[in-house]
Amino acid sequence: MSHLTTPTLDAALRRAVELGEHRVQVAACLGDELIVDAWTDDVGGSTVFPIFSISKGITALAVHLQAERRLLDVDAPIARYWPEYAQKGKESITLRDVLSHRAGVPQMPPDVTPELLGDWDWVTNRLAEVTPLFPRDTTNAYHSMAFGWLLGEVVRRTDPEQRTFHRFVRDELCEPLGADAFWFGIPSEVEQRVAVLTFPDPPPPAPADAIVHLAVPPPVALAPEVFNRADVHGVSAPAVGGIADARSLARLFAPLANGGKAGGVRLLSEERVEGLLERRRDFEVDDLTYGRRLPVGVGGFWLEAPGVADEIERVLCHPGAGGTVAWAEPDTGLSVAICHDRMFAAVPEHPFTAIADGVREVVRSVVLAR
Repeated sequence: MSHLTTPTLDAALRRAVELGEHRVQVAACLGDELIVDAWTDDVGGSTVFPIFSISKGITALAVHLQAERRLLDVDAPIARYWPEYAQKGKESITLRDVLSHRAGVPQMPPDVTPELLGDWDWVTNRLAEVTPLFPRDTTNAYHSMAFGWLLGEVVRRTDPEQRTFHRFVRDELCEPLGADAFWFGIPSEVEQRVAVLTFPDPPPPAPADAIVHLAVPPPVALAPEVFNRADVHGVSAPAVGGIADARSLARLFAPLANGGKAGGVRLLSEERVEGLLERRRDFEVDDLTYGRRLPVGVGGFWLEAPGVADEIERVLCHPGAGGTVAWAEPDTGLSVAICHDRMFAAVPEHPFTAIADGVREVVRSVVLAR
């Protein structure tokens, strides 16, 4: 176990190992202060992890940063910034539609491969040619992979410096917030630090005609056989391809817990952060991509954090495939991230519930000491 922990948190990490976890990192910030920085015995502080859809939270943050700078309007059509997107009935699809997973275009190019994930222009050109499955703002259909390129391309096109999306994130989010171990596409020298994923008990496959197979084509499944590949680690896939440590994720979520400000830098206004807590239309209606309710807000974040913040009424969260999770609590100033290498789906005892409780014990001790 590392420093910045407590006996209760140490016991929670040991319990997670008893439940089948291998390598787990947890970090938490209270305001600007890193108050938790802990990990299990088989992993160090330098290890980084594939984080899957937590990536969407960082991509959404980049969109809202551009909106804060008045370089884009989230309620404007994507085609205002990306004219080539205005075809096949997609002329009126807005950035907000994508953020809330109600754009009706969850599908990826069906012939995508792991190798093609690294070809940004190929992916975005093909997404511009997609015919919607549903009219905009009528259906909850999680844009599992397309989310990242649709939003990332608009950020790229509205960037006055015309940087690549991964460079924009590094320069405008990671550097000011001190999130030095977050990447969309890692440098080659980081590869040796990436944890190897396992998925010992994956859920049964969805029916062949399920929308999820359009949103996540089988050749690029969110599974170890794809996301343990070094070439995939090196590509910028901004909905599912982030690689990070827990410390960096906690720092990236810190502005969401602190009215838009962290690390001495204001990224978003308090009003904009408050607006992220608004529910999307049909909030309680099942999502058609995954066939279950997904508690998504209008700003791209989940408004619940199952298993780790069940009692928190106001939360901005993004989970990732296999259980990794990051969240922010706007009423307490707390941001937390948990990364791991053993993917799981439904489990009798959530391995991170006790870890989250241990983090809150640290919060109480820090507050009492002030």
